Amino acid sequence: MRAIIEDFKTLFVNDLAIEIVNLSRATYKEASQLKKNLDDLIKDNQKKIIVDISQCEFIDSTFLGVLVLSLKSSAKIGGDIRLVRPDEVVKTLMEKAGTLNVFNLYDSVDEAIRSFEIKGDKNYYLGNGSPILI
Repeated sequence: MRAIIEDFKTLFVNDLAIEIVNLSRATYKEASQLKKNLDDLIKDNQKKIIVDISQCEFIDSTFLGVLVLSLKSSAKIGGDIRLVRPDEVVKTLMEKAGTLNVFNLYDSVDEAIRSFEIKGDKNYYLGNGSPILI
C-alpha cells in the first residue's frame, strides 16, 4: 500500500503558520490551492507565515505570482511571508522575475522560525503593501 502525500500541508508552531508545499513542479494547476490556503491564513490574521518550497524543483510564474500577491496581502495586516530553500532553478526564475530580493529566503524551517524573533528582519514591503524603494 502506498502512502498518499498531500500537495499542501499547514502546520502551526506557536504564533507561526508553516505552509509546506509537497510538489516537485508547482504550476498554475496548484497555484489556486496555494492562494486559498494563504488567503485563509491572512484572513485569520496570521501574521507570521513560512512557505516551505524546498521540495519544488520548478515553479511557474503563476505560482510565483501567488507568493508575491500573498506577501503583499500579508504586509497589509502587518505580517510577513518567508520562504524556505528554493531550488537553484526556482531562484533563477525569481531573479529573472525580479522577486528574488522581495522575499527573505532561509535554508531551513528552523532558521525561518528563528528569523521571526529577530527585530528588523522584515521583507521589503511596508505595512500598507507598498514596496520600499531603496
